[in-house]
Amino acid sequence: MKTVLAFDQGTTSSRAIAFDRSGTILGTARREFTQHYPKSGWVEHDANEIWESQLAVGREVIQQCQLDPSEIAAIGITNQRETTLLWDRATGEPIHHAIVWQDRRTAEFCDSLRDAGHLEMIANKTGLLIDAYFCASKLRWLLDNVEGARDRAERGELAFGTIDSWLFWKLTGGRVHATDVSNASRTMLFDIHTHDWDDELCELLKIPRSVLPEVFPSSHLYGETDPELFGGAIPLGGAAGDQQSALFGQNCTQVGMAKNTYGTGCFMLMNIGEKPWASKCKLLTTVACTADAKHQYALEGSIFIAGAIVQWLRDGLGIIESSAEIEPLASSVTDSDGVYLVPALAGLGAPHWDAYARGTIVGLSRGTTRAHIARAALEGIAFQVADVLDAMQQDAGTKIAELRVDGGAAANDLLMQFQADIMQIPVVRPKVLETTALGAAYLAGLASGFWKDLDDIDDVWQTERVFTPKMAPAEAKHRRDRWADALGRARSWEQH
Repeated sequence: MKTVLAFDQGTTSSRAIAFDRSGTILGTARREFTQHYPKSGWVEHDANEIWESQLAVGREVIQQCQLDPSEIAAIGITNQRETTLLWDRATGEPIHHAIVWQDRRTAEFCDSLRDAGHLEMIANKTGLLIDAYFCASKLRWLLDNVEGARDRAERGELAFGTIDSWLFWKLTGGRVHATDVSNASRTMLFDIHTHDWDDELCELLKIPRSVLPEVFPSSHLYGETDPELFGGAIPLGGAAGDQQSALFGQNCTQVGMAKNTYGTGCFMLMNIGEKPWASKCKLLTTVACTADAKHQYALEGSIFIAGAIVQWLRDGLGIIESSAEIEPLASSVTDSDGVYLVPALAGLGAPHWDAYARGTIVGLSRGTTRAHIARAALEGIAFQVADVLDAMQQDAGTKIAELRVDGGAAANDLLMQFQADIMQIPVVRPKVLETTALGAAYLAGLASGFWKDLDDIDDVWQTERVFTPKMAPAEAKHRRDRWADALGRARSWEQH
Protein backbone atom coordinates (compact mmCIF):
# COMPACT_ATOMS: atom_id res chain seq x y z
CA MET A 1 0.00 0.00 0.00
CA LYS A 2 1.48 3.32 -1.10
CA THR A 3 -1.06 5.88 0.00
CA VAL A 4 -4.30 6.89 1.63
CA LEU A 5 -6.67 9.26 -0.14
CA ALA A 6 -8.54 12.06 1.58
CA PHE A 7 -11.68 13.45 -0.01
CA ASP A 8 -12.06 16.96 1.41
CA GLN A 9 -15.53 18.14 0.41
CA GLY A 10 -15.73 21.79 1.44
CA THR A 11 -18.22 24.61 1.17
CA THR A 12 -16.84 26.12 -2.03
CA SER A 13 -14.73 23.32 -3.53
CA SER A 14 -14.11 19.59 -3.59
CA ARG A 15 -10.56 18.34 -3.19
CA ALA A 16 -8.71 15.05 -3.18
CA ILE A 17 -5.27 14.64 -1.60
CA ALA A 18 -3.02 11.60 -1.55
CA PHE A 19 -0.72 11.17 1.48
CA ASP A 20 2.12 8.73 2.07
CA ARG A 21 3.06 7.23 5.46
CA SER A 22 5.11 10.30 6.43
CA GLY A 23 2.15 12.61 5.81
CA THR A 24 3.76 14.00 2.66
CA ILE A 25 1.33 15.10 -0.03
CA LEU A 26 1.85 13.00 -3.16
CA GLY A 27 -0.83 14.64 -5.26
CA THR A 28 -3.73 17.03 -4.98
CA ALA A 29 -6.63 18.25 -7.10
CA ARG A 30 -9.33 20.83 -6.49
CA ARG A 31 -12.50 21.89 -8.24
CA GLU A 32 -14.86 24.73 -7.27
CA PHE A 33 -18.61 24.36 -7.60
CA THR A 34 -21.54 26.75 -7.82
CA GLN A 35 -22.97 28.64 -4.86
CA HIS A 36 -26.71 29.31 -5.14
CA TYR A 37 -28.38 32.25 -3.35
CA PRO A 38 -32.12 32.01 -4.17
CA LYS A 39 -33.12 34.62 -1.55
CA SER A 40 -31.42 36.89 0.96
CA GLY A 41 -29.94 34.71 3.69
CA TRP A 42 -30.50 31.49 1.71
CA VAL A 43 -27.53 29.40 0.52
CA GLU A 44 -27.84 26.18 -1.49
CA HIS A 45 -25.67 23.62 -3.30
CA ASP A 46 -26.46 21.26 -6.16
CA ALA A 47 -25.61 17.88 -4.59
CA ASN A 48 -25.06 16.27 -7.99
CA GLU A 49 -22.51 18.95 -8.83
CA ILE A 50 -20.78 18.23 -5.51
CA TRP A 51 -20.66 14.53 -6.37
CA GLU A 52 -19.37 15.15 -9.91
CA SER A 53 -16.66 17.52 -8.65
CA GLN A 54 -15.57 15.09 -5.89
CA LEU A 55 -15.47 12.14 -8.29
CA ALA A 56 -13.48 14.16 -10.82
CA VAL A 57 -10.77 15.26 -8.37
CA GLY A 58 -10.52 11.74 -6.97
CA ARG A 59 -9.87 10.37 -10.43
CA GLU A 60 -7.47 13.21 -11.18
CA VAL A 61 -5.28 12.48 -8.15
CA ILE A 62 -5.22 8.75 -8.85
CA GLN A 63 -4.10 9.48 -12.41
CA GLN A 64 -1.67 12.19 -11.30
CA CYS A 65 0.06 9.79 -8.88
CA GLN A 66 -0.20 6.88 -11.34
CA LEU A 67 -1.88 4.77 -8.68
CA ASP A 68 -3.52 1.41 -9.12
CA PRO A 69 -6.59 1.11 -6.84
CA SER A 70 -4.87 -1.83 -5.10
CA GLU A 71 -2.12 0.57 -3.97
CA ILE A 72 -4.61 2.78 -2.06
CA ALA A 73 -5.11 1.58 1.52
CA ALA A 74 -8.38 3.45 2.00
CA ILE A 75 -10.30 6.66 1.35
CA GLY A 76 -11.19 8.99 4.21
CA ILE A 77 -13.93 11.59 3.82
CA THR A 78 -14.06 14.95 5.53
CA ASN A 79 -16.87 17.32 4.73
CA GLN A 80 -18.59 20.64 5.22
CA ARG A 81 -20.82 20.01 8.22
CA GLU A 82 -24.52 20.74 8.78
CA THR A 83 -25.25 21.06 5.05
CA THR A 84 -28.50 19.13 4.70
CA LEU A 85 -29.72 16.90 1.89
CA LEU A 86 -32.68 14.62 1.15
CA TRP A 87 -32.60 12.14 -1.72
CA ASP A 88 -34.75 9.40 -3.20
CA ARG A 89 -33.54 5.94 -2.11
CA ALA A 90 -34.70 4.32 -5.35
CA THR A 91 -33.25 6.77 -7.87
CA GLY A 92 -30.45 8.35 -5.79
CA GLU A 93 -31.65 11.76 -6.95
CA PRO A 94 -31.87 14.71 -4.52
CA ILE A 95 -35.39 16.06 -4.09
CA HIS A 96 -34.10 19.64 -3.61
CA HIS A 97 -30.82 21.51 -3.53
CA ALA A 98 -28.78 20.87 -0.39
CA ILE A 99 -29.36 23.58 2.22
CA VAL A 100 -25.92 24.88 3.24
CA TRP A 101 -24.79 25.35 6.84
CA GLN A 102 -24.65 29.14 6.28
CA ASP A 103 -28.35 29.28 5.35
CA ARG A 104 -30.57 31.33 7.68
CA ARG A 105 -34.06 30.55 6.32
CA THR A 106 -35.08 28.69 9.49
CA ALA A 107 -34.00 31.39 11.96
CA GLU A 108 -37.59 32.29 12.89
CA PHE A 109 -38.51 28.64 13.40
CA CYS A 110 -35.51 28.31 15.72
CA ASP A 111 -36.72 31.39 17.59
CA SER A 112 -40.05 29.62 18.13
CA LEU A 113 -38.29 26.56 19.58
CA ARG A 114 -36.43 28.80 22.04
CA ASP A 115 -39.59 30.70 22.92
CA ALA A 116 -41.36 27.38 23.59
CA GLY A 117 -38.74 26.55 26.22
CA HIS A 118 -36.81 23.77 24.47
CA LEU A 119 -33.35 25.35 24.77
CA GLU A 120 -32.19 23.51 27.90
CA MET A 121 -33.43 20.08 26.81
CA ILE A 122 -31.78 20.37 23.40
CA ALA A 123 -28.52 21.69 24.86
CA ASN A 124 -28.38 18.91 27.45
CA LYS A 125 -28.86 16.15 24.90
CA THR A 126 -26.93 17.50 21.92
CA GLY A 127 -24.37 19.95 23.34
CA LEU A 128 -25.70 22.48 20.82
CA LEU A 129 -27.61 25.72 20.96
CA ILE A 130 -30.84 26.09 19.01
CA ASP A 131 -29.80 27.70 15.75
CA ALA A 132 -30.54 27.60 12.03
CA TYR A 133 -26.89 26.56 11.59
CA PHE A 134 -27.65 22.92 12.43
CA CYS A 135 -29.34 20.27 10.29
CA ALA A 136 -32.58 19.63 12.17
CA SER A 137 -34.46 22.79 11.22
CA LYS A 138 -33.18 22.56 7.63
CA LEU A 139 -34.42 18.97 7.36
CA ARG A 140 -37.75 20.00 8.84
CA TRP A 141 -37.99 22.77 6.21
CA LEU A 142 -37.34 20.31 3.36
CA LEU A 143 -39.98 17.90 4.66
CA ASP A 144 -42.53 20.71 5.00
CA ASN A 145 -41.78 22.67 1.82
CA VAL A 146 -40.89 20.17 -0.91
CA GLU A 147 -44.11 18.79 -2.37
CA GLY A 148 -44.81 15.25 -1.17
CA ALA A 149 -41.57 15.03 0.82
CA ARG A 150 -43.10 14.30 4.21
CA ASP A 151 -45.38 11.54 2.90
CA ARG A 152 -42.49 9.96 1.00
CA ALA A 153 -40.26 10.17 4.07
CA GLU A 154 -42.92 8.52 6.24
CA ARG A 155 -43.08 5.67 3.68
CA GLY A 156 -39.31 5.19 3.96
CA GLU A 157 -38.60 6.37 0.41
CA LEU A 158 -36.21 9.21 1.29
CA ALA A 159 -32.74 9.33 2.84
CA PHE A 160 -31.30 12.25 4.79
CA GLY A 161 -27.63 12.93 5.03
CA THR A 162 -24.90 15.40 5.63
CA ILE A 163 -22.44 15.47 2.73
CA ASP A 164 -20.39 12.53 4.02
CA SER A 165 -23.53 10.36 3.86
CA TRP A 166 -24.23 11.55 0.33
CA LEU A 167 -20.70 10.66 -0.79
CA PHE A 168 -20.87 7.24 0.89
CA TRP A 169 -24.14 6.59 -0.93
CA LYS A 170 -22.76 7.64 -4.31
CA LEU A 171 -19.35 5.96 -3.87
CA THR A 172 -20.97 2.63 -2.99
CA GLY A 173 -23.73 2.74 -5.58
CA GLY A 174 -26.38 3.22 -2.90
CA ARG A 175 -25.27 0.29 -0.72
CA VAL A 176 -24.22 2.40 2.29
CA HIS A 177 -26.39 4.96 4.10
CA ALA A 178 -24.17 5.97 7.00
CA THR A 179 -22.51 8.81 8.85
CA ASP A 180 -19.95 9.12 11.62
CA VAL A 181 -20.43 10.33 15.19
CA SER A 182 -18.83 13.72 14.56
CA ASN A 183 -21.25 14.60 11.75
CA ALA A 184 -24.23 13.10 13.59
CA SER A 185 -23.43 15.32 16.59
CA ARG A 186 -24.02 18.41 14.41
CA THR A 187 -27.60 17.59 13.41
CA MET A 188 -29.40 18.63 16.65
CA LEU A 189 -31.03 15.18 16.55
CA PHE A 190 -28.22 13.13 18.15
CA ASP A 191 -27.71 12.50 21.87
CA ILE A 192 -23.98 12.88 22.52
CA HIS A 193 -24.27 10.91 25.78
CA THR A 194 -25.98 7.79 24.36
CA HIS A 195 -24.38 8.18 20.90
CA ASP A 196 -27.68 7.52 19.16
CA TRP A 197 -30.48 9.38 17.41
CA ASP A 198 -32.91 10.71 20.02
CA ASP A 199 -36.62 9.90 19.79
CA GLU A 200 -37.71 12.97 21.79
CA LEU A 201 -35.79 15.30 19.47
CA CYS A 202 -37.10 13.54 16.35
CA GLU A 203 -40.66 13.87 17.65
CA LEU A 204 -40.21 17.56 18.54
CA LEU A 205 -38.75 18.36 15.12
CA LYS A 206 -41.17 16.01 13.30
CA ILE A 207 -38.34 14.03 11.73
CA PRO A 208 -39.14 10.39 10.86
CA ARG A 209 -36.31 8.11 12.01
CA SER A 210 -36.59 6.20 8.73
CA VAL A 211 -34.68 8.97 6.91
CA LEU A 212 -31.69 8.92 9.28
CA PRO A 213 -28.39 7.18 8.45
CA GLU A 214 -26.67 4.54 10.55
CA VAL A 215 -23.98 6.03 12.83
CA PHE A 216 -20.46 4.60 13.14
CA PRO A 217 -17.12 5.65 14.68
CA SER A 218 -15.05 8.09 12.64
CA SER A 219 -12.32 5.51 11.97
CA HIS A 220 -14.29 2.56 10.60
CA LEU A 221 -14.49 0.42 7.45
CA TYR A 222 -17.75 1.66 5.97
CA GLY A 223 -17.61 -0.39 2.78
CA GLU A 224 -15.93 -0.25 -0.61
CA THR A 225 -16.27 2.00 -3.63
CA ASP A 226 -18.08 0.74 -6.70
CA PRO A 227 -15.25 -0.83 -8.78
CA GLU A 228 -16.36 1.05 -11.89
CA LEU A 229 -15.64 4.47 -10.37
CA PHE A 230 -11.85 4.17 -10.00
CA GLY A 231 -11.00 0.97 -11.87
CA GLY A 232 -11.20 -1.19 -8.75
CA ALA A 233 -12.79 -1.30 -5.30
CA ILE A 234 -11.17 0.91 -2.64
CA PRO A 235 -12.02 0.61 1.08
CA LEU A 236 -13.83 3.54 2.69
CA GLY A 237 -12.04 3.77 6.01
CA GLY A 238 -13.11 6.95 7.74
CA ALA A 239 -15.32 10.00 7.90
CA ALA A 240 -15.41 13.13 10.00
CA GLY A 241 -16.86 16.60 9.92
CA ASP A 242 -14.18 18.96 8.72
CA GLN A 243 -13.49 20.63 12.06
CA GLN A 244 -13.22 17.45 14.10
CA SER A 245 -11.04 16.06 11.32
CA ALA A 246 -8.74 19.08 11.61
CA LEU A 247 -8.51 18.66 15.40
CA PHE A 248 -7.43 15.05 14.82
CA GLY A 249 -5.08 16.08 12.00
CA GLN A 250 -3.44 18.64 14.31
CA ASN A 251 -2.75 15.85 16.85
CA CYS A 252 -4.77 17.71 19.47
CA THR A 253 -5.42 14.46 21.30
CA GLN A 254 -4.63 15.76 24.81
CA VAL A 255 -7.02 17.73 27.02
CA GLY A 256 -6.53 21.50 26.65
CA MET A 257 -4.99 21.43 23.17
CA ALA A 258 -6.73 23.74 20.71
CA LYS A 259 -6.74 24.45 16.99
CA ASN A 260 -8.37 26.98 14.70
CA THR A 261 -9.18 26.30 11.05
CA TYR A 262 -9.38 29.25 8.67
CA GLY A 263 -11.70 28.23 5.87
CA THR A 264 -14.94 29.72 4.57
CA GLY A 265 -15.69 30.15 8.25
CA CYS A 266 -13.42 29.85 11.29
CA PHE A 267 -13.72 26.99 13.72
CA MET A 268 -11.85 26.70 17.00
CA LEU A 269 -11.94 23.39 18.85
CA MET A 270 -10.38 22.40 22.16
CA ASN A 271 -10.05 18.81 23.37
CA ILE A 272 -11.96 18.37 26.66
CA GLY A 273 -11.42 14.61 27.11
CA GLU A 274 -13.73 11.64 27.58
CA LYS A 275 -16.60 13.36 29.40
CA PRO A 276 -18.74 16.10 27.83
CA TRP A 277 -19.54 19.22 29.79
CA ALA A 278 -21.66 22.24 28.97
CA SER A 279 -20.27 25.63 28.08
CA LYS A 280 -21.33 28.69 30.07
CA CYS A 281 -20.14 31.02 27.29
CA LYS A 282 -22.36 29.92 24.40
CA LEU A 283 -19.83 27.51 22.93
CA LEU A 284 -20.84 24.09 21.67
CA THR A 285 -19.96 20.69 23.08
CA THR A 286 -19.34 18.31 20.21
CA VAL A 287 -18.12 14.78 19.58
CA ALA A 288 -14.45 14.60 18.57
CA CYS A 289 -12.85 11.91 16.40
CA THR A 290 -11.36 8.86 18.03
CA ALA A 291 -9.37 5.96 16.66
CA ASP A 292 -10.62 3.49 19.28
CA ALA A 293 -13.68 2.63 21.36
CA LYS A 294 -13.25 5.57 23.75
CA HIS A 295 -15.41 8.63 23.20
CA GLN A 296 -13.71 12.03 22.95
CA TYR A 297 -15.33 15.44 23.15
CA ALA A 298 -14.41 18.97 22.20
CA LEU A 299 -15.54 22.49 22.94
CA GLU A 300 -16.19 24.43 19.75
CA GLY A 301 -16.61 28.03 18.71
CA SER A 302 -17.99 28.45 15.19
CA ILE A 303 -17.47 31.65 13.20
CA PHE A 304 -19.62 31.78 10.09
CA ILE A 305 -17.62 34.12 7.85
CA ALA A 306 -13.81 34.11 7.62
CA GLY A 307 -12.27 33.32 4.23
CA ALA A 308 -15.68 34.06 2.73
CA ILE A 309 -15.09 37.76 3.45
CA VAL A 310 -12.08 37.64 1.12
CA GLN A 311 -14.26 36.01 -1.55
CA TRP A 312 -16.77 38.82 -1.04
CA LEU A 313 -14.05 41.46 -1.52
CA ARG A 314 -13.21 39.65 -4.77
CA ASP A 315 -16.67 38.79 -6.10
CA GLY A 316 -18.92 41.31 -4.38
CA LEU A 317 -16.87 44.50 -4.18
CA GLY A 318 -14.34 43.66 -6.89
CA ILE A 319 -11.44 45.31 -5.05
CA ILE A 320 -9.21 42.27 -5.67
CA GLU A 321 -9.11 39.91 -8.65
CA SER A 322 -7.93 36.83 -6.76
CA SER A 323 -7.87 35.79 -3.12
CA ALA A 324 -4.06 35.66 -3.21
CA GLU A 325 -3.99 39.45 -3.66
CA ILE A 326 -5.39 40.12 -0.19
CA GLU A 327 -2.10 39.82 1.75
CA PRO A 328 0.08 42.10 -0.40
CA LEU A 329 -2.75 44.65 -0.65
CA ALA A 330 -3.33 44.64 3.13
CA SER A 331 0.42 44.78 3.75
CA SER A 332 0.75 47.92 1.63
CA VAL A 333 -0.58 49.96 4.59
CA THR A 334 0.78 49.87 8.15
CA ASP A 335 -2.66 49.62 9.75
CA SER A 336 -6.38 49.86 8.93
CA ASP A 337 -6.43 53.62 9.70
CA GLY A 338 -9.28 53.13 12.19
CA VAL A 339 -11.44 51.05 9.83
CA TYR A 340 -13.16 48.01 11.34
CA LEU A 341 -14.97 45.41 9.25
CA VAL A 342 -17.39 43.06 11.01
CA PRO A 343 -17.85 40.09 8.63
CA ALA A 344 -21.36 39.17 9.79
CA LEU A 345 -22.63 38.40 6.27
CA ALA A 346 -24.50 35.34 7.59
CA GLY A 347 -25.14 36.57 11.12
CA LEU A 348 -22.77 36.02 14.02
CA GLY A 349 -21.84 32.63 15.42
CA ALA A 350 -19.97 31.95 18.66
CA PRO A 351 -19.90 33.40 21.20
CA HIS A 352 -22.64 35.85 20.15
CA TRP A 353 -25.18 33.72 18.24
CA ASP A 354 -26.97 36.62 16.59
CA ALA A 355 -28.77 35.45 13.45
CA TYR A 356 -29.88 39.04 12.80
CA ALA A 357 -26.45 40.69 12.79
CA ARG A 358 -25.19 41.86 9.41
CA GLY A 359 -21.84 42.85 7.95
CA THR A 360 -20.66 46.33 8.87
CA ILE A 361 -17.76 48.61 7.96
CA VAL A 362 -17.16 51.52 10.34
CA GLY A 363 -14.50 54.21 10.59
CA LEU A 364 -14.45 55.16 6.90
CA SER A 365 -12.96 58.52 5.93
CA ARG A 366 -11.90 60.29 2.74
CA GLY A 367 -8.47 58.80 3.25
CA THR A 368 -9.74 55.22 3.30
CA THR A 369 -8.45 53.07 0.45
CA ARG A 370 -9.16 49.54 -0.68
CA ALA A 371 -5.94 48.54 1.11
CA HIS A 372 -7.37 49.73 4.44
CA ILE A 373 -10.58 47.77 3.79
CA ALA A 374 -8.55 44.68 2.87
CA ARG A 375 -6.55 44.96 6.08
CA ALA A 376 -9.69 45.54 8.15
CA ALA A 377 -11.20 42.42 6.60
CA LEU A 378 -8.25 40.27 7.68
CA GLU A 379 -8.24 41.86 11.12
CA GLY A 380 -12.00 41.22 11.40
CA ILE A 381 -11.28 37.50 11.02
CA ALA A 382 -8.66 37.64 13.79
CA PHE A 383 -10.87 39.64 16.16
CA GLN A 384 -13.63 37.03 15.85
CA VAL A 385 -11.16 34.25 16.67
CA ALA A 386 -9.92 36.18 19.71
CA ASP A 387 -13.52 36.50 20.98
CA VAL A 388 -13.93 32.72 20.78
CA LEU A 389 -10.58 32.12 22.48
CA ASP A 390 -11.65 34.34 25.40
CA ALA A 391 -14.88 32.37 25.79
CA MET A 392 -13.03 29.05 25.60
CA GLN A 393 -10.50 30.07 28.25
CA GLN A 394 -13.28 31.32 30.50
CA ASP A 395 -15.17 28.03 30.15
CA ALA A 396 -12.07 25.91 30.76
CA GLY A 397 -10.88 28.08 33.65
CA THR A 398 -7.37 27.99 32.26
CA LYS A 399 -5.24 29.81 29.72
CA ILE A 400 -4.68 28.10 26.37
CA ALA A 401 -0.91 27.85 25.90
CA GLU A 402 -0.86 28.02 22.11
CA LEU A 403 -3.23 27.93 19.16
CA ARG A 404 -2.48 25.51 16.32
CA VAL A 405 -3.74 26.82 12.99
CA ASP A 406 -4.60 25.39 9.60
CA GLY A 407 -6.75 26.04 6.55
CA GLY A 408 -6.12 28.22 3.53
CA ALA A 409 -5.83 31.58 5.30
CA ALA A 410 -3.31 30.16 7.80
CA ALA A 411 -0.74 30.64 5.02
CA ASN A 412 -1.28 34.41 5.35
CA ASP A 413 1.64 35.68 7.48
CA LEU A 414 0.04 39.08 8.08
CA LEU A 415 -3.14 37.49 9.44
CA MET A 416 -1.25 34.98 11.60
CA GLN A 417 0.97 37.67 13.13
CA PHE A 418 -2.02 39.89 13.88
CA GLN A 419 -3.80 36.86 15.34
CA ALA A 420 -0.93 36.24 17.76
CA ASP A 421 -0.76 39.96 18.58
CA ILE A 422 -4.44 40.38 19.32
CA MET A 423 -4.71 37.18 21.39
CA GLN A 424 -1.34 37.65 23.10
CA ILE A 425 -0.46 33.94 22.77
CA PRO A 426 1.71 32.04 20.23
CA VAL A 427 0.15 30.86 16.97
CA VAL A 428 1.67 27.62 15.69
CA ARG A 429 1.52 26.75 12.00
CA PRO A 430 2.32 23.17 10.94
CA LYS A 431 4.29 22.08 7.88
CA VAL A 432 1.18 20.42 6.43
CA LEU A 433 -1.56 23.06 6.35
CA GLU A 434 -4.04 20.57 4.92
CA THR A 435 -4.72 19.16 8.37
CA THR A 436 -8.45 18.72 7.70
CA ALA A 437 -7.61 16.31 4.88
CA LEU A 438 -4.73 14.84 6.89
CA GLY A 439 -7.14 14.03 9.74
CA ALA A 440 -9.41 12.14 7.33
CA ALA A 441 -6.35 10.33 5.97
CA TYR A 442 -5.29 9.38 9.52
CA LEU A 443 -8.77 7.98 10.28
CA ALA A 444 -8.85 5.94 7.07
CA GLY A 445 -5.24 4.82 7.48
CA LEU A 446 -5.83 3.63 11.04
CA ALA A 447 -8.96 1.69 10.05
CA SER A 448 -7.15 -0.02 7.18
CA GLY A 449 -3.85 -0.73 8.97
CA PHE A 450 -1.86 1.76 6.88
CA TRP A 451 -0.87 3.27 10.25
CA LYS A 452 -0.89 1.01 13.31
CA ASP A 453 -1.89 3.39 16.10
CA LEU A 454 -1.70 6.99 17.35
CA ASP A 455 1.98 6.61 18.16
CA ASP A 456 2.55 5.68 14.53
CA ILE A 457 1.16 9.00 13.31
CA ASP A 458 2.49 11.18 16.13
CA ASP A 459 5.70 12.05 14.26
CA VAL A 460 3.84 13.08 11.10
CA TRP A 461 2.80 16.46 12.59
CA GLN A 462 5.62 19.02 12.48
CA THR A 463 5.83 22.77 13.13
CA GLU A 464 6.62 25.08 10.23
CA ARG A 465 6.53 28.46 12.03
CA VAL A 466 5.57 29.95 15.39
CA PHE A 467 4.16 33.51 15.46
CA THR A 468 4.77 35.16 18.82
CA PRO A 469 3.01 38.34 19.98
CA LYS A 470 4.79 41.57 19.06
CA MET A 471 2.03 44.06 19.90
CA ALA A 472 2.08 45.65 23.34
CA PRO A 473 -0.70 44.31 25.61
CA ALA A 474 -2.16 47.82 26.06
CA GLU A 475 -2.42 48.30 22.30
CA ALA A 476 -4.02 44.88 21.88
CA LYS A 477 -6.61 45.75 24.53
CA HIS A 478 -7.35 49.11 22.84
CA ARG A 479 -7.89 47.40 19.51
CA ARG A 480 -10.14 44.76 21.10
CA ASP A 481 -12.21 47.50 22.75
CA ARG A 482 -12.68 49.31 19.44
CA TRP A 483 -13.64 46.01 17.81
CA ALA A 484 -16.30 45.51 20.50
CA ASP A 485 -17.71 48.96 19.59
CA ALA A 486 -17.90 47.99 15.90
CA LEU A 487 -19.46 44.66 16.77
CA GLY A 488 -22.19 46.40 18.75
CA ARG A 489 -23.21 48.36 15.65
CA ALA A 490 -23.63 45.15 13.61
CA ARG A 491 -25.72 43.33 16.22
CA SER A 492 -29.46 42.69 15.69
CA TRP A 493 -29.40 44.76 12.47
CA GLU A 494 -32.28 42.89 10.82
CA GLN A 495 -34.48 43.41 13.86
CA HIS A 496 -34.26 47.22 13.80
